[in-house]
Amino acid sequence: MDSLDRALAAAATRTARFVSAHPRGLSAAVMLSLAGFGVTAFGIAPMAPDASDIPKRLVTESVTPDEIQSQLDALAEHELQLYRTDLTRTSDTVDSLLKRLNVSDAAAAQFLRTDATGRKLLEGRGGKMVRVQTDETGTLTELIARYAPSNPDQLGTHFNRLTVRLIGGKLMAMIETAPLAAQVRMGSGTIHSSLFAATDEARIPDNVATQLADVFSTDVDFRRQLQKGDTFSVLYEALTADGEPITWGVAGRVLAADFVNNGKTYSAVWFKGAEGKGGYYGFDGQSKKRAFLASPMEFSRVTSGFAMRMHPILNSWKQHKGVDYGAPAGTPIRAVGDGTVDFAGWQNGYGNVVEIRHSAQRSTLYAHMSRIDVKRGAHVEQGQRIGAVGATGWATGPHLHFEVKVSGVQQDPMIMAKASEVIELAPAQKAAFAQLAGSLRSQLEVAESVARSGAYAE
Repeated sequence: MDSLDRALAAAATRTARFVSAHPRGLSAAVMLSLAGFGVTAFGIAPMAPDASDIPKRLVTESVTPDEIQSQLDALAEHELQLYRTDLTRTSDTVDSLLKRLNVSDAAAAQFLRTDATGRKLLEGRGGKMVRVQTDETGTLTELIARYAPSNPDQLGTHFNRLTVRLIGGKLMAMIETAPLAAQVRMGSGTIHSSLFAATDEARIPDNVATQLADVFSTDVDFRRQLQKGDTFSVLYEALTADGEPITWGVAGRVLAADFVNNGKTYSAVWFKGAEGKGGYYGFDGQSKKRAFLASPMEFSRVTSGFAMRMHPILNSWKQHKGVDYGAPAGTPIRAVGDGTVDFAGWQNGYGNVVEIRHSAQRSTLYAHMSRIDVKRGAHVEQGQRIGAVGATGWATGPHLHFEVKVSGVQQDPMIMAKASEVIELAPAQKAAFAQLAGSLRSQLEVAESVARSGAYAE
């Protein structure tokens, strides 16, 4: 009996430690178990016959239980594994993070402070997705952190996975890069003040809002035509790392969307044809792409339009022969159409300039750039990055001065973008497109229905 008493005492001690470390979790588990028994009893009791009507008889049978000591030994050898998750914060220390994750392990804390790989857990920006596994004493057995890759070319396609694992009584750390996976999600919203405020309220990533503004840029002027009460529904790819939605603000492509502006509905569907090149089309099969994008930046504000204005440096009224876009220094600038770089360099008051020839008659000019990313003679495609916003030349602050020229004469870029020709869907692709569009249309209708019910769709 001494060995039995010792085994029972050991099991009781382990249980007491677990209860002390996790009182809330145990209470919730007990309440859930009791609730489950209650539901079962409620469901079965009404179907049982009256006990007084059941014949009674005595059944005697010998039962030989398994040896108690072996059962207790198996219980004592069982290792309880606990998981917790959280996001790192910029103010975190190793101790504050581990405390929040309920890890009580001085050796692990010291390892994360001193190991060259382990230290990366708290280096750089916060927001790393952390999951820890501990035993019942709070000792760390595994830590996995998933976060954005340091290589900007892999942003949106890959993630970094930092793993710290207890192997043979010793902690080991490694970092690997893995591909992100995509899940389709849906969302809807109503404009009350701005597109970004509406997408935030609908828990839709900012990157999706930016794509919506870009996709519908030839239909809606988001700087001047957006109205309170406008609505949208969208299907988009949500990127996941090891099955967990990422938290560092990157979303996949918008797959389909509806946008209702001033009572008129505009639609878009992403479709990739047999040649492998994709684009957005309306549900009628008409391409959303024009020869010119509406803006040389994904989302910005117009600070000075194509009109007479007081020159900020010369202090006199002059015709402003382009459009100025206010944006922070370093904001990417993109080519509004396919073409060839005619000029890339310094041009007096315009500072750093890129000029692109799109046809014999049409060209575009981008001025005051902080950096030029293309060379003269290079071929560029619509949407390609050609430089970044700056304040070079005669500029009072960081912005992009943008011009559209026809036969050397400046024209209003807003008018040119809307008037540019539409790129048509090839006839051989229309059947495949119609099938895809029908499926996505049904999903958008579900998103709209969920939005009207006041719920969130995922």
